Amino acid sequence: MTNGEAREKLERCRVLIDEVDRRIVALLNERTRVVEDIGRVKRAAGLPIYEPKREDQVFANVTEANGGPLTEEAVRRVFERIIDEMRKVQRLRMGVLYPGETEK
Repeated sequence: MTNGEAREKLERCRVLIDEVDRRIVALLNERTRVVEDIGRVKRAAGLPIYEPKREDQVFANVTEANGGPLTEEAVRRVFERIIDEMRKVQRLRMGVLYPGETEK
């Protein structure tokens, strides 16, 4: 493969990555809208934001759905971060921000 061919291939791959990233953002925002609804329900019912058993179910669901090449541990770490951000959204919807947290 020549240097020029490599650059063309890399550019095509980067275009694909950009498309995938936009789809991921759309899905994360879709998930966030559902989480906002959950936060409103929890607030109305006086339920806690943190539900460790539910988080375990989420981890089990996503690792079971993983067909690779990401490792199970990598998928779990990604979803740990997603869940952390979703908890922040729920706290915002429930009016419970912690010191240092902002509404953004």
